[in-house]
Amino acid sequence: MSRRLVLISTSTVFGTRYLEHAYSELGDAFGRAARVLFIPHALKDRDAYAAKARAAFEEMGYGLDSLHESPDPRQAIERADAIFCGGGNTFRLLKALDDLGVLPLIQRRVKDGMVYAGASAGSNLACPTIRTTNDMPIVQPPSLDALGLIRFQINPHYLDPAPDSTHMGETREARIREFHEENHAPVAGLREGAIVRVEGPSVSLRGIAGARVFRRGLEPLEFLPGAALEDFLEPAAQEER
Repeated sequence: MSRRLVLISTSTVFGTRYLEHAYSELGDAFGRAARVLFIPHALKDRDAYAAKARAAFEEMGYGLDSLHESPDPRQAIERADAIFCGGGNTFRLLKALDDLGVLPLIQRRVKDGMVYAGASAGSNLACPTIRTTNDMPIVQPPSLDALGLIRFQINPHYLDPAPDSTHMGETREARIREFHEENHAPVAGLREGAIVRVEGPSVSLRGIAGARVFRRGLEPLEFLPGAALEDFLEPAAQEER
C-alpha cells in the first residue's frame, strides 16, 4: 500500500491559529509538493474558507488552489500534488463530492501515492463510511459510504464524559458503542489536537493529544501521541508488510 494520509481531529486547537498545531505534520507529509488542492465543500461560504486555508498554507510555504474555483474539478484532482480537505458538515461534503463525481478519482490518486490530508469532516471522508461523524444530516447524500482510504472509522472532536456534569444525554462513548451494535469497524476517538498519520500499512498517533480506540466486543484502549495503532485499527494491514 502506498497510502500517505494526515487525518486531523480539528483544524483549530484552543489558543492557536487555524491548523497551526498541525503545521509540522502537514509539512512533513506534503514535503516538496508545489501546490495543495483544497476541498472547501463542507462549508457553505467556500470563497471565505479557501481564503482562510490559503493564508495558512502559504505560511507553511505551499501554494493553494481550491477545488470550487476550478472550471474542471476532475482535471484539478488529476493534476494535484496533494489534497487537503477542510472540516465542516460531513454530509454536505460527501454529497457535494458525489455530485461532482470525483470520489473514485480521489481514491485512485491516493492509491497511486498522492498525499491526502483532512481535518474533522475531511478526516471522516477518509473512512469507510461517515457513520461516526458528529454532524447533523443537513443534506442527504446518496450513500453514507466514504472514500475508504483507511479500514477504520474516526470520531473527531472526541469528548470524555465530564465527571461533574449533570447532562443526561448520550456520551460520545455511548454513541460509539451503539455504532458497534450494528457495525464492526474499529473507531478512533480523536481528542482535540490528535492527528493520525498513515504511511502505507503503518498507522500512528501524532499531534498533541491522545486518542481512545473502540473495537466491537472489547474494552476501549487509551493511546498517547507516538503510539503505533495499526495492530488495533487495521490488523489485516500486517499481512501486507
